[in-house]
Amino acid sequence: MAKELAVGDAAPDFDLEADGGKRVRLGDFKGRKLVLYFYPKDDTSGCTTEAKAFAQAASDFDAAGASIVGVSKDSVKSHDKFKAKYELNFALGSDADGQVMERYGVWVEKSMYGRKYMGTERTTLLIDGGGRIAKIWRKVKVPGHAKAVLDAVRAL
Repeated sequence: MAKELAVGDAAPDFDLEADGGKRVRLGDFKGRKLVLYFYPKDDTSGCTTEAKAFAQAASDFDAAGASIVGVSKDSVKSHDKFKAKYELNFALGSDADGQVMERYGVWVEKSMYGRKYMGTERTTLLIDGGGRIAKIWRKVKVPGHAKAVLDAVRAL
């Protein structure tokens, strides 16, 4: 288990398959802010609401010098469908083996109805242009989250 990441830490490197047959890498965003958000599953209610909120604000994030990347364990094929269905305008990375989620500390033990299982903790990180973590939101509540992240991007 990796140590829990903190503000000021170097963001762990990643290189993931992404929607549309592309790849998405931390190094692609050098000199630019990156909103990296981890979510449990494509096309589920909370994840869809979160993705749509980021998509609606994408031009504001771009104007503030930030890119957005969503990451889940879903396949690239699932991401392609999810992205097309909701007209998402940012990259979705597929972390099918969970390696990146492990490095970012978002693959955690969860509990529902008394049953324990491993799953993705909805988490967003704001990474500065130098590859350092500027802010972390853990156990994200979706309503108002995209706006809070945008405010933090603008303040960075």
